[in-house]
Amino acid sequence: MISGKELNILGLPYDSRLSPLALKVVNKTLGRAGEEEHEAMRAAIRRLVVAPETMLEHEYLAPVARRLLELYPGGLDFVPRETPAPWKQWGNIGLDEDPVRQMEDACRLPSAVRGALMPDAHKGYGLPIGGVLAVRNVVIPYAVGVDIACRMRLSVLDMPPERLSSHKEDFAAALERETRFGLGACFEAENRREHAVMDEDWDFCPVTRASKAKAWNQLGSSGGGNHFVEFGELRVDAPARIGDAELAPGTYLALLSHSGSRGAGESVALHYSELAMRIHPTLPDELRHLAWLDMSSAEGEEYWTAMQLMGRYASAGHELIHSHVLRALGARQLTHVENHHNFAWEETHDGERVIVHRKGATPAAAGVLGVVPGSMGTPGFVVRGKGSEDSLCSCSHGAGRLMSRAAAFRGLREEDMAALLRENGVELLSGSLDEAPMAYKDIFAVMDAQRDLVDILAVFHPRLVKMAPGEPRRKRN
Repeated sequence: MISGKELNILGLPYDSRLSPLALKVVNKTLGRAGEEEHEAMRAAIRRLVVAPETMLEHEYLAPVARRLLELYPGGLDFVPRETPAPWKQWGNIGLDEDPVRQMEDACRLPSAVRGALMPDAHKGYGLPIGGVLAVRNVVIPYAVGVDIACRMRLSVLDMPPERLSSHKEDFAAALERETRFGLGACFEAENRREHAVMDEDWDFCPVTRASKAKAWNQLGSSGGGNHFVEFGELRVDAPARIGDAELAPGTYLALLSHSGSRGAGESVALHYSELAMRIHPTLPDELRHLAWLDMSSAEGEEYWTAMQLMGRYASAGHELIHSHVLRALGARQLTHVENHHNFAWEETHDGERVIVHRKGATPAAAGVLGVVPGSMGTPGFVVRGKGSEDSLCSCSHGAGRLMSRAAAFRGLREEDMAALLRENGVELLSGSLDEAPMAYKDIFAVMDAQRDLVDILAVFHPRLVKMAPGEPRRKRN
């Protein structure tokens, strides 16, 4: 018997329109054949992949050759655009050649229309973090990212900011009790959060079906990495419409959170990324993580539906974090702002409907509000998009890493991080050295580099920060 995985290794793409037929034909032909016949079949499959037109009269593989030519009339070899799709870069703060090369590679994809590189850019998998890519009729799981729908939410409270310093223990206790941090963090059964998102259909594909129980346990948790929940002071210098409220100039107490779709989102991302790579086994190594799913295919439609569910799930998680923390404090929300920054949207640009991937980039269409955080020790910003078509209506999603996590652990010291936080009036309840402010780019330089993309409506200064404590780092391909 020859498996579907072996067919893939031999160069035949995984495709629900092709693979069942190929498996049926190949294994029916082989039956109980010996190794010599198996090796002859492998050689025939290799010829089929390279030149299916020469196999139209083959004794066994002719129907597979016809289906292959029907589905892939241009052949299976990767054919890049004759000229790369145009793209534009904002800023070059701490930028090395890796994200630039990744952006250039992404714009070689046959489906690429246009791209943009934000000033917080750094190396990612496939598309760089801070990369924006518009494509025709396909979706690229790794260009969305592993943490699907990673998201920001800022709530403005009805309490005076002075209450944070006078009742700090109560605020710290609310952060400690009402969310969970760390790799695999979840709520105990008796504290599991309730939300309508868990009543939605999770059974439309195997990966979401298998992830539902874990997703429910993790609903309202924050996880690890650069995710956080923090209290701080929101400074508004001029009257500003933020969310549903018109805020007068002044300083407000605010709650800011950053997290995504947790383990469920990661499972969806990895499953469909691997599937896309199986469908496109001949992509060169530098483009392997940009393998795509056709939007009209069953796989593409399934991923798109799963991505949208992960978006609603991530939003529900933030909603629960904020509602539970505020309830614990007896506080009320005056208004809030939230946005994804790892997602794909169907939008119109240059008069054409395209799929816009923002991997570590914030939507910034005209009038659209978003949150651009700095680090645990530097300000974040509430911004209003200017609708720059050059950037595909996008801006940065934060300051962006200046140092890799490994480099931060090697080169930074806990005492220096603690001194910098004290200097900036920040108390850290828990966090890791790889998230030190020094590991990030200068947020003020990043914001200055995108003055043509957004207006700043308010500035958030962190004061009480909760992140995951140091934990083992995972290698992610």
